Amino acid sequence: MPAGSLPGRLIVIEGADGSGRTTEVAQLKERLEIEGHAVVDTGLRRSDLVSAEIDRAKQGHTLGASTMALLYAVDFADQLENKMVPALAAGATVLADRYIYTLMARAVVRGASRAWAQELYAFALRPDRVLFLEARPEILLHRAIAKYGSLDYWESGMDLCLSRDLFESFFLYQEHLSREFEWMRSAYGFEVVDANRAPEQVHEDVVRRVAPLYGGPLGTPAPRRPTRRPASPAVSE
Repeated sequence: MPAGSLPGRLIVIEGADGSGRTTEVAQLKERLEIEGHAVVDTGLRRSDLVSAEIDRAKQGHTLGASTMALLYAVDFADQLENKMVPALAAGATVLADRYIYTLMARAVVRGASRAWAQELYAFALRPDRVLFLEARPEILLHRAIAKYGSLDYWESGMDLCLSRDLFESFFLYQEHLSREFEWMRSAYGFEVVDANRAPEQVHEDVVRRVAPLYGGPLGTPAPRRPTRRPASPAVSE
């Protein structure tokens, strides 16, 4: 749905695990707040209503594709109503660490039609910017291993039985998702950001792309101290 009279700004950072989304959301939030903008961040599985239930359901590796899609839709709807819309109505910026696009791509890769996925999320608000952090699969793999020490069952698409080998399944799954995101680029107006570069370069690219929403360039953030709207367009398949 269009945002209508909501005065806030909705900025979405999309991308695969390991693309740097969460880091970018944190850095962009800090930079906007330094500029005096109120910012609320959100993401997947952060609803007080069902996030814990989703985590428990995924632990058994038996969650069906349709059930998974519907649970995530409830999670998103709860956050939209109780977190995003109130923040946008108050004039704040909402930074989304992933949005409905990842959820739609996952559903389609697992057998849903694009029309079904679009209808499921037709109530979502159209973002002011959708930035897709694109990184090569081998880089995503390296970052995932470096951060978590292993690959995640679901993020590797093991439930799709693409391969018995976790690493091969990961690459095949990323390939399927990449094809769906490629279609979404034109359907939803994604702006693609090269996430194969250093985080500092990615951040400056992101800032340059969102700055027009605020009427001009954004200032340089203070150095860190060391520490111990329709979301679904009428597009046929």
